[in-house]
Amino acid sequence: MQNGLTTRDKMLLSAASLFRERGVDATSLVDVVEHAHAPRGSIYHHFPGGKAQLVEEATRRAGGLMGSMIAASLAKGDPAETLTQIIDLFRQQLVDTDYAAGCPVAAAALEGGEFPTGQAAAGAAFTSWEATIAASLWQKGVPLPDAQSMATLAIAAIEGALMQAQRSTQALDRVALELSAWAKAAIEGAAPTSV
Repeated sequence: MQNGLTTRDKMLLSAASLFRERGVDATSLVDVVEHAHAPRGSIYHHFPGGKAQLVEEATRRAGGLMGSMIAASLAKGDPAETLTQIIDLFRQQLVDTDYAAGCPVAAAALEGGEFPTGQAAAGAAFTSWEATIAASLWQKGVPLPDAQSMATLAIAAIEGALMQAQRSTQALDRVALELSAWAKAAIEGAAPTSV
């Protein structure tokens, strides 16, 4: 283990990184092994189900990491700030990779036809993110149906802005501004007024 990561962990992180930059279909098992600096025979040792298992587990892990970040941020109490932080994270990834990196979860959702368990893991991740955001908005007083709609729109807008980011963060910047303002207005409108 190097840096506290097992070979298996390194391959999952490499797979997620390559999926977000190249897509699922354009990433081979050899690419993952090379990116992770893993021994050649290790892929089938750790992932006997081959690429399908790797896609599912890497997507689940990426979705879980983002879900944990969302939950930790929301625990501080500001849904509008959390939405901005999500966008900031994706914006930084785009800039750091010269606009090559999108969302690894979206990659599995879009290209998962050959890998239905990966596609299902992506759907579960999006659903979890939405539920966490909706619950936070509801706890702030936004009616549950409105909170659920806002959470769905937020995730869809962020993922859509990532797909539009062609050498520019303009779409993400606009989405950040609008989502933050919308969340703040919904919460303020839900807050009881003092007499």
